[in-house]
Amino acid sequence: LLKSISFNLMPGTNILVKGVSGSGKSTLLRAIAGIWPYVEGKINLPETKDLMFIPQRPYIPLGTLRDALHYPGNKNLSDEETIEYLELCHIGYLKDKLDIVADWSHVLSIGEQQRLAFCRAHIQKPLWLFLDEATSALDEETEEAMYQLLHSKLNGTTLVSVGHRSTLNAFHNCVLRINKEDKSVTVENI
Repeated sequence: LLKSISFNLMPGTNILVKGVSGSGKSTLLRAIAGIWPYVEGKINLPETKDLMFIPQRPYIPLGTLRDALHYPGNKNLSDEETIEYLELCHIGYLKDKLDIVADWSHVLSIGEQQRLAFCRAHIQKPLWLFLDEATSALDEETEEAMYQLLHSKLNGTTLVSVGHRSTLNAFHNCVLRINKEDKSVTVENI
């Protein structure tokens, strides 16, 4: 999908990846995550413990809602801290369901799943957060609230977002634009 691309992303430079549908935006993030096997070249990354990826449809393991919130880590949080994150991410109404076992990927709407993934980011506190259309099921007001929350609570985290909405520009320093026709990328300051 892409050829002969090269770019460096410095910590603190939040970048928005844009391009037409099918240009390779999500594939680029999958390659960075190491889950796309058809890659040639070299990708240098910080330590895995400092990275977190949030796909458009977050993975939610079977088990309690608390387990789903803490996935993929195992940080011990008090109920008060857990509920605070739920409230901040606009799903505080789930606070009385923390210890209920369910198939939460079928119980929660995709918008609720995306907000749950933002809770995870605040719990895990990664230094690098990759968001692959992670707010696509949210209205613009809620999307703005989730990104403002990242900026206020995780201000040391570098964001790499894939998205189409121009409203995301406000939360990024530059745009990495993928050109589907010539399989190239350009980086532009916002």
